[in-house]
Amino acid sequence: MTTVDDQGRPEPPFDGDEAGTLLGFLDFHRATLAWKCAGLDEAGLRATHPPATMTLGGLLKHLAYVEDHWFSHVLAGRDRMPPFDAVDWAATPDWDWDSAAEDTPEQLRALWETAVERSRAVVTAALASGDLAQPAQRTRRDGSAPSLRWILVHLVEEYSRHNGHADLIREAIDGSTGE
Repeated sequence: MTTVDDQGRPEPPFDGDEAGTLLGFLDFHRATLAWKCAGLDEAGLRATHPPATMTLGGLLKHLAYVEDHWFSHVLAGRDRMPPFDAVDWAATPDWDWDSAAEDTPEQLRALWETAVERSRAVVTAALASGDLAQPAQRTRRDGSAPSLRWILVHLVEEYSRHNGHADLIREAIDGSTGE
């Protein structure tokens, strides 16, 4: 049974195996981002905490891209999903951050939620056919491939870092605080 905290976040298991623990922390951090973005309208998702230009909408779109990149594209070897497949990343490396201002809150949330669900399905399939040591389907330029374990740890790190940003931005918007 999963315990859920006062903000609706699933607590990572205290006695889980390695995969369960990593996935538990990843889901906890995903839920933290959702909590920090909850109830905000367009203005809220576009607000910054100067001097930074980062927004919560940009975080949602960036983390949707990160989910898609690492799980679907790198781990599973799939083509990039829309809208990420049409981006010239060399010409616009900050496209995910910058283009978020053009999207509605509903579009941003749906993009992120869809990417998370797709990622969960990819990880479930990967674990059904292998373990955490399995290499990603796509290799880096040097021929190396990160393991599923490395990708999961990287995503926990990515969310953890950005949730710190989300905490500061949300407090600047409406005074909401919390871990």
